[in-house]
Amino acid sequence: MSFRKQSSWMLAMVLVLLFSCRSSDQKEMEEEEVYLFSYFTGNGEDGLHLAYSKDGYTFKAMNDGASLLTPKVGEDKLMRDPCIIKGGDGLFHMVWTVSWKEKGIGYAYSEDLINWSEQQFIPVMAHEPNARNTWAPEVFYDDEEELYLIYWSTTITGLYPETQSQEDNAYNHRQYYVTTKNFRTFSETKLFYEPGFNVIDGTIQKLEDKYYLFVKDETREPAKKNIRIAVSKSLTDGYGDAGEPITGEYWAEGPTITKVGDQWIVYFDKYTEHSMGAVMSSDLENWTDISEKISFPEGTRHGTVFKVDASFLDELLLKMK
Repeated sequence: MSFRKQSSWMLAMVLVLLFSCRSSDQKEMEEEEVYLFSYFTGNGEDGLHLAYSKDGYTFKAMNDGASLLTPKVGEDKLMRDPCIIKGGDGLFHMVWTVSWKEKGIGYAYSEDLINWSEQQFIPVMAHEPNARNTWAPEVFYDDEEELYLIYWSTTITGLYPETQSQEDNAYNHRQYYVTTKNFRTFSETKLFYEPGFNVIDGTIQKLEDKYYLFVKDETREPAKKNIRIAVSKSLTDGYGDAGEPITGEYWAEGPTITKVGDQWIVYFDKYTEHSMGAVMSSDLENWTDISEKISFPEGTRHGTVFKVDASFLDELLLKMK
């Protein structure tokens, strides 16, 4: 073999090795994500709890199961339904239910999930004299618009009498929303989803050009109490009829979704059974109950699952020791 041919062969081998290393490094980077779960216990009096999982099935309590943040806003000073996302600014943004009967929600942000900003009360339903509550807020970041959507469920006395029941304290919810770019100024409150039934506990997953809205059908007579999906090509409107239930013959609420490997998993609160449940799908259409395969800390009430880098989790666990 000539020197020139040998040099070309060696160069080709080096390039192959470099490509293989980069592919391996890329694969390792993709596998470094782990799962965190924000939740509350009891009635939400003691505040924010976190759990973590490396496989998406077994979640372990962090901070020895103690609260990481005490609620300070709202008359009842609760921290129910804590929803945490990582925003486009690199910060963790959290919204939560502050009370059973108030017209606003709680908000705070953090760089590390331990040290939090001053808590704010956002009066998203203060303009509505007949609003009875503001429940289970969630926040979604639209990276294309660089915009945050905050949405929740409220009962407005007198609206939608066709789905009114005297059961469940006569609550009859629909979903509403505001948008913001900075959590200081907000759009006016608008109707988000009116499915033709009493609806609470929404969560959104974007896939390609569609938005999947998971909601709880809160119908009491006859009892539904299950999780269903509506789909839209627009973030803030256009969600169609909710599909058939994806949960089983039990009462479920508080859905939250993530992808584990090539499967989508929706976790939820089997609140009458005092346990967590889950369903799995590869296509967001056909679902299998995997409740027996998951494990959460005792006393977990529903919250939100989100991903972080494994190195971030390691640092977080060290800080909590």
